[in-house]
Amino acid sequence: MSDLPQHDGPHEDNDDNDGFDEIVAAETDRDPDLAVIEAGSRTLRAQSGPPQGDIPARPTDPEVDKALREVETELASRWGETKLEPSVSRISALMDVLGEPQRAYPSIHITGTNGKTSTARMIEALFSAFELRTGRYTSPHVQSITERISLDGAPIEAERFVETYNDIKPYVEMVDAKEEYRLSFFEVLTGMAYAAFADAPVDVAVVEVGMGGSWDATNVIDGSVAVVTPIDLDHTDRLGATPGEIAKEKAGIIKPDATVILAQQPVDAAQVLLKKAVEVDATVAREGLEFGVVSRTVAVGGQLLTLRGLGGAANEYTEVFLPLHGAYQAHNAAVALAAVEAFFGIGSQHARPLDIDTIRKAFASVSSPGRLEVVRTSPTIVLDAAHNPAGARATAEAISEVFDFSRLIGVVAASDGKDMKGLLEAFEPIFAEIVVTQNSSHRAMDADELAAVAVEVFGDDRVQVEPRLPDALEAAITLAEEEGEYAGGGVLVTGSVITVGEARLLLGRG
Repeated sequence: MSDLPQHDGPHEDNDDNDGFDEIVAAETDRDPDLAVIEAGSRTLRAQSGPPQGDIPARPTDPEVDKALREVETELASRWGETKLEPSVSRISALMDVLGEPQRAYPSIHITGTNGKTSTARMIEALFSAFELRTGRYTSPHVQSITERISLDGAPIEAERFVETYNDIKPYVEMVDAKEEYRLSFFEVLTGMAYAAFADAPVDVAVVEVGMGGSWDATNVIDGSVAVVTPIDLDHTDRLGATPGEIAKEKAGIIKPDATVILAQQPVDAAQVLLKKAVEVDATVAREGLEFGVVSRTVAVGGQLLTLRGLGGAANEYTEVFLPLHGAYQAHNAAVALAAVEAFFGIGSQHARPLDIDTIRKAFASVSSPGRLEVVRTSPTIVLDAAHNPAGARATAEAISEVFDFSRLIGVVAASDGKDMKGLLEAFEPIFAEIVVTQNSSHRAMDADELAAVAVEVFGDDRVQVEPRLPDALEAAITLAEEEGEYAGGGVLVTGSVITVGEARLLLGRG
C-alpha cells in the first residue's frame, strides 16, 4: 500500500449541497480517482453512524495536514511493500546509527497468515488494562498511515508522526547513501515506530511482521514472546507453496530462550515451528494443549468466552465478553491472553492467573476496524478485510453464525496476484449475488478480470460488474433491498484491506 495516495478522512459536508464538485476541485494535488471516491461519500444513499475513534481523520490544522502529506509523498517515493530485497541489512544499519532504539523496551513479536492485527490489538488492550504503556506497530493501515504506529492504544498523532519522520530522516539518508538499495517504505516506517516507542518511552512493544519473518524489517527486535497465528497459503510467490514452507520463513522470529505461543497450525507448519523452537532452546505453548478456548457462546454484539491460560486446567478465565464476531476471534483472544501471560511469567515462573476483572475489562474494550465491522444498518453493511481463502472461510462461517441475512450481497475488490477463485468459492454459499469492482490501488485486480473468475464460481446471472467502488456499493444496497425494507438483506464488502478502507470512507467512517 506504500505507493498509494493516502486515503484518510472525508472533508466536512456542505450544508447547502453535496459539495461533490468542490471537493474534487480542491483535491488537485491528489490522485483524481481517489478524490472522486472521497467526494462520492456525499452521493451515497448509505448513511451511517458517527466516525470511529480507532481510525484518525485528516488533521484539521492545514499546516499539519500539509506536513503529513509531504511525509506521505516522500515515503511513497520509496520501494513499496510488494517490492522486496530479502535482507535485514538496511534496517540493521538504520538501527545502528539511531542507537538501537528497539532494545530500549521488551517486545512481543507476531507473525502468521491471518489474525495478526486483531491479536496485536487484543495484546495491547490487555497490557493497557494492567497499566503498562504500550507501543503497537501493525500493517497495512485501513485509512490513515498513522494507524500503523500506536502509543497507549491510539494511533500516533499526526504532528508526532511528522516529527518522528523528520528526526530520523538524516539517519535514513545516511544509510541510503551507503547501501546498495535505499531503505524501503516499510523499513523507514519500522525505524520510525521503534524510535517513537523509545522516545515515548513504552513499557512494552507489540510488533506485527509485515511479511514472513526472518528477513522482515521488524526482525531486528529480540521478542521475549513470539506469537505465530494460523499459517495458511498467502504470498506463495515469496514465502512458499505449502504451510510448511511458509512456516520456515515465519519461524525466523523465534529467538533463543523466547516463549513461543502457537495458534492451531497445519501439521507441516507445526513441525517446522517446533523444530526451530528446539534448535534455539525456546519454550513452546500450543493452543489446544497448554492453553485455548474452553467454550464460547454468541452474545449480543460479540461473544462470551471461557479461556484457559498457561497455568493449567485450574487457570480459567470465565465470562469474558469479546465485542468481536467469529470463532477465529475467540482463538485470537486465547492466543493474545497466552502471550500476555507468558510475558508476565505465568506457566514458567508461577501458575497464578491474572486478575479476572482486569482481563474482562481489557477484552470488552477491544475493537478491530475492518474485521466483521458493521458500519450501517437498513440494510446492514459489514466490512471485512479477508483477502485469501482461509480468511474468507473464517469470515463466511462467522457471517452465518452471527447474522440472519435472508439475502446477502457481496462487494468484492482485490489486489492482483491473489487466489481469488479460492476466496470466491469460500463466499459462494452465503452470497445471493456478487458485485465485482476494484479499488484505487495501482495493484488492484481489474474488475473485468475478477468478474471472469466470479462467473466461473457463481454463474453469469449472479455476477454484476461496477468498476467504481461507489457505484458497486449503490448497486449492492439496491440488490439487498429488493425483498423489502424488513426482509433482512445485507451487504458484505471484502477482498482487501484497501477496499475496506475506501468503503469505510464512502460510508462515513473515519
